[in-house]
Amino acid sequence: MTTPLVARRLREGQLKKSPIREIMKLADRRNIVAMGLDPDDVISFAGGWVNHEAPDALRTAYSDIADSPTLFHELGAYSPTRGLPKLRDALLAVDAALYGTPGLSDEHILVGGSSTQLTHTLFTTLLDPGDRVVLFDPSYANYGPQLNLGPEGTEILWLPVFDEKRWAFMPDAGTVVSAFEALVAERQPRLALFSSPDNPTSQLIRDDVFEDLLRIAEQAGCFVIVDFAYRAQCFSDQLPKHFSASPVKHPNLIRLHSNSKWCRGLGRRLGWIEASPHVIEALEVVQQSTALCPDSVHQHALAAYLEKALPDGSLEAYMADTNALYQRAGQHTVECIDRFLGMPRLDPEGGLYTVMDVGRDGDDFVREILPETGVIFVPGSGFGASLKNGVRISYGPLVNDLDRIEEGFRRVGEVVSR
Repeated sequence: MTTPLVARRLREGQLKKSPIREIMKLADRRNIVAMGLDPDDVISFAGGWVNHEAPDALRTAYSDIADSPTLFHELGAYSPTRGLPKLRDALLAVDAALYGTPGLSDEHILVGGSSTQLTHTLFTTLLDPGDRVVLFDPSYANYGPQLNLGPEGTEILWLPVFDEKRWAFMPDAGTVVSAFEALVAERQPRLALFSSPDNPTSQLIRDDVFEDLLRIAEQAGCFVIVDFAYRAQCFSDQLPKHFSASPVKHPNLIRLHSNSKWCRGLGRRLGWIEASPHVIEALEVVQQSTALCPDSVHQHALAAYLEKALPDGSLEAYMADTNALYQRAGQHTVECIDRFLGMPRLDPEGGLYTVMDVGRDGDDFVREILPETGVIFVPGSGFGASLKNGVRISYGPLVNDLDRIEEGFRRVGEVVSR
């Protein structure tokens, strides 16, 4: 009997494994015990998730659904493929109040199962086999594997945005813009994709650089997708102008959003896209054959919460409070790095991360430090060649436990100093 085989791309190893998943496997409880460590004593800086509390009013919205047999029954039905109209309206109202994006209306928005699902849907919708895609080096580790799952033969063009010698993000903006302009002219990419604040560096792209990249891409007929997963975690006193850049003015601009970070909806999967109507219409066609529609219960609960929390001011207060938590944790993290390790690192401008230069291969460093200290980092190489000698450090899961952050770096400092 012949055993059926999985797809060729998986058999031949063309679909890359996430470096984060590989490290998390290494940190599996059984492996930790085999190293002679106590799993409850392990300190992980590897997780890319938020750990603040969801708003009580959101939890109440779920209770209201459960308490109403009629509503619970109604929400067992399919929602429209583009999402519940009341949620689309609520999301547009939030954007208008907090970011003031010009011209957005219902025809510009589609709700999906998650930003991860929507990223894949975007690739299916926008790319043909053999198309080229520009990613920043470094970039979110999941973009590459997702592109490998898209149309066959998609080529990634890496745009260097990090100076590993100076350990700095975009220290020379003109060089980045010139390099992008050359890539677009010579290789004709179909789209460019990046996040702001960035994962893994938690840096914000400068407004002038954003405008230049968008202009160059627009002139060449190239889409620009901005992943705003961490837009709610921005530590700047004044919000960047590109947070409100509009697909109405720039038809090649696509804005990708996640519910995971701002209301701690990591497991309550929802995401949405804002783009030109012709892109939204095409996405709807693809989503009908993939997710079909987003989860009706999560949509209704989020819409019910936002419809009350926006006008009464509690949403903005909640976002300000949680943002302050991550800013404090980020500052504490870099202070601990300075005190115990003295290694080059970045000051977070938002998000959940910093990156640290360990002065040698980051993969080796992570694997050696774990059994010695019980502390877990993610190797920088999974995010791009520029971070080969670095690690990504996440303070998100430890946002409410600053002592744990300090203990982790104290342990690593003792081993490194030996």
